Formats: sequence, structure tokens, C-alpha cells
Amino acid sequence: MTGETDLKKLLATMTPELLAGTYVFATLAPGVAQPESLEPVMIFREREGVTLIVTEDAASAAGLTASFRCRMVTLNIHSSLEAVGFLAAITTRLAAAGMGVNPVSAFYHDHLFVPADRAEEALELLRQLAKDNAG
Repeated sequence: MTGETDLKKLLATMTPELLAGTYVFATLAPGVAQPESLEPVMIFREREGVTLIVTEDAASAAGLTASFRCRMVTLNIHSSLEAVGFLAAITTRLAAAGMGVNPVSAFYHDHLFVPADRAEEALELLRQLAKDNAG
């Protein structure tokens, strides 16, 4: 399964879903072990340390310093990892509304981490983007 590559089809048929919970970004310095009880939704290793996306409650319970309170929006369409312009179109639409977003691409779907206090607005903007590309 390689996923969809047609930009118009991706935009028109994506179904954005706002997931429950509030997430945060946290980091661990090189050599610092991840708390065993922590189940991040994303782990990314960089030279400067390990970035974790975890629920706000989990970060607090683990004593992690965190930033960017956000909500997770999953774009329910199997987008190809080689699709061109999909996230660019989405982030451009959110940027036009003055909204920052941290996108994460996984094998099956793209996920957007949007400011927690603007999550419903982001969802509506994405639904409108899909309508604008339908037909």
C-alpha cells in the first residue's frame, strides 16, 4: 500500500479528526533515559536530544518540562510519503489564519499538532479546504 499521491484528491477527500486529549512537546538531553511509564505518540532523535510528543498529563506525571500545548488532528486519508504539496497546502491555509502547526507524517496518515485553544478553528479550516477542492 503506497498511499494517495494526487494532490486534489488528497485535499478533497481528507477527513480531519480532532483526537481527544491535550499534547505537549518535551525533550530529553542526550543520554537521559525516557521514563519507562511514558508512552509518546512520537519520538524523534536529534543531535541535541530526543523530542517526545506526549499527553500533557503524562508529561506532568513524568516531571518533564514541556511546551506547546496542542491538540492532535489526524488527516484520515492514506497519503503517500511521496505526495507533493499536501502538507504545504494545509499549512498555508492554517498560516493564512495566523495559526502555527507542527505536522508529523507517519506511514498511513499525516497528523497536525495545532494550538490547543484553536483546535476547533483548525478543524473547520481543514473541512473548508476539503470542500474547496471537492468536485
